[in-house]
Amino acid sequence: MIKLIFILCACCCSAAGISQGVTDADSIAAQMKYAARQGLIDVYYPRNIDTLYGGYLSTFTYDFKPTGEQDKMIVTQARHAWSTAKAALFYKDTSFISLSRHGFYFLRDKMWDSTYGGFYNLVTRQGQPKEFIKQAYGNAFGIYALAAYYECSHDTAALALAKKAFMWLERHSHDAKYKGYYQYLQRDGTPVKRTDSIPSTSDIGYKDQNSSIHLLEAITELYHVWPDPLVRERLKEMLLLIRNTIVTQKGYLQLYFTPEWQPISYRDSSRAVISKNHYIDHVSFGHDVETAYLMLEATEALGNHHDGVTMDVGKRMVDHALQNGWDDTLGGFYDEGYYFKNKPYITITVQSKNWWAQAEGLNTLLLFSYLYPNDKMHYYDHFTKLWQYVQMYLIDHQHGDWYEEGLDKEPARLTALKAHIWKASYHNFRALSNCIMQIEAHKKR
Repeated sequence: MIKLIFILCACCCSAAGISQGVTDADSIAAQMKYAARQGLIDVYYPRNIDTLYGGYLSTFTYDFKPTGEQDKMIVTQARHAWSTAKAALFYKDTSFISLSRHGFYFLRDKMWDSTYGGFYNLVTRQGQPKEFIKQAYGNAFGIYALAAYYECSHDTAALALAKKAFMWLERHSHDAKYKGYYQYLQRDGTPVKRTDSIPSTSDIGYKDQNSSIHLLEAITELYHVWPDPLVRERLKEMLLLIRNTIVTQKGYLQLYFTPEWQPISYRDSSRAVISKNHYIDHVSFGHDVETAYLMLEATEALGNHHDGVTMDVGKRMVDHALQNGWDDTLGGFYDEGYYFKNKPYITITVQSKNWWAQAEGLNTLLLFSYLYPNDKMHYYDHFTKLWQYVQMYLIDHQHGDWYEEGLDKEPARLTALKAHIWKASYHNFRALSNCIMQIEAHKKR
């Protein structure tokens, strides 16, 4: 990310329109530094270190008290290991390395299947498997964490496990014929095929955008520390697959596909059927703005710093999200929308604003404000408005971290769980640290 920032800033440091916001950017950077460290990282760590059974505690109340059974999912455990590794690098603070190492040991000793390979998806607090169906999505985050931990620690055991996990996916999940990866796998790695008995509301047997974009993210991270030719090949493959197949012409991600990459759509069905199957088929504005960034990050890793095609597709995705999923009044990206048949415009179907979409929006909007400083979409203005929204409706200034959804639409989140197996520090810390680095790099230029 750091290299990407300097390359972009070098291209636009003299552009009109950005310099007048330097003071505001400095103020925002200072606010973000506090939000990232005192308001997030210091709230989670070492509070969530499980000193009894290893790994990280997953579930906390709104005021950050551990609660519940504390089952451990590969995604959460990996994200905490990733966040602490990145904190070690970002703050140049070696004390975070031991916190990341703590997560690495749990991934290696409890979540890796020593019999068949691959990471279990869910285990008990003690580390006993609770699910034997594995997921490419979860294994991608395992690789993501291991690569980041290796980068900060130079622990060759972590890199060895990252390579092992990548090759396990290569042997079992990768589709050599149609490309991409199968999401659901039996314990031995056999892909789970979709049958007529599987309900329409289930994604089992489909390929999907979510596992694809996070595989891209994980392979990018792995390629930084292990520039192997096969890793590079898969990185290019996933970038092109997402850019050319999963992103629609309008500029949003199609969510699910058959194994042959035929899109799954209910647009020709009744409103009732569309509503029933909304999980499978809708527009997810948060994933769109996140993917725009992940694609540019991948092109940077590949050395294609001026990949115009990818930049154009990414811009189309961000513009579509701003034009169709943005709250012009308070700011923020809505959760879901849908293009109903015979309607010229998109309909917002879920008006809540989840925390991770706003975090990813901050990172992407600031990045695009430097890429396109004079663009009519006014990315920097949207960035500042989104940060104001986050400060007002998402950040818990009393107890730390962010609410799961903006309080303007979901006031009950004020006392809801602050952390759980699907909510950790990864999205917000990546966004805040990236924004701080972008602002500081741009100022130096």
